[in-house]
Amino acid sequence: MSAMTFERPVKPAARSIAVMASVLVAIGAAPVLSALGLMDAATFAGDGDQTLRAAPYAFSIWGLIYLGVFVYGVWQLVRQTPESAPLRAVAWPSVIALLGCGAWLFAAALDQKALSVVIIVTSASAIVAGLLRAGPHRGEVGPGTRFFIFWPLSLLAGWLTIASFLNVITVLTAWGLIGPATAQPAALAGIVGVLIVGSAVVWRLRHLAYGLPIVWGLIAVWAAEHADKPQVGLAALVAAGLMLLVSLVAGRP
Repeated sequence: MSAMTFERPVKPAARSIAVMASVLVAIGAAPVLSALGLMDAATFAGDGDQTLRAAPYAFSIWGLIYLGVFVYGVWQLVRQTPESAPLRAVAWPSVIALLGCGAWLFAAALDQKALSVVIIVTSASAIVAGLLRAGPHRGEVGPGTRFFIFWPLSLLAGWLTIASFLNVITVLTAWGLIGPATAQPAALAGIVGVLIVGSAVVWRLRHLAYGLPIVWGLIAVWAAEHADKPQVGLAALVAAGLMLLVSLVAGRP
């Protein structure tokens, strides 16, 4: 009687290439726009400053996110990287989210406000959904697979979550739907919304990395607003503390 043999699942080559290509699109979009002399993301985001703003340093987190997703892209492209349920769950959602990151920069550069909201909300929803599908399978893979998937993509998902709220507020302000009389209530509603959505996702995902970019962004809001809008700044700081607490509890081993 011959011994039974089990073949290791093979990763689809097209999927691996698509993931890596989307990583390069996300990282390469900003230099392309700069070379073309088009409007940068900071100028676009400035349209919402009268309602809610984050200190400019907040956006430096993209350096860490780009590094993380590049490592993820290379890792999943390597032939020796095993196929796994978590990778299957996040691969195509990560393609959508990363292409969306690049597309959003072009939408912002062309001042396509409605399109920018559609792109960023779609990107955030796709990567959050992929991570939530991958979560139940986390225990089926080794620490290396967990690190290369959940850390970089959770950081991306967390930042896209808070950025979606800021983007919506920016667009509504630019369109005049949020004016001086409603700016503070709208800002407070945005902060509360970020806290509710972020807490709900990190509690289900059970990974600290998702919450950290949200905490970072909320602290940047406090830094920008506490002098001119003390109530908004205080709300952002309290929300950052609560988000950190929830993330630490949810992310416990």
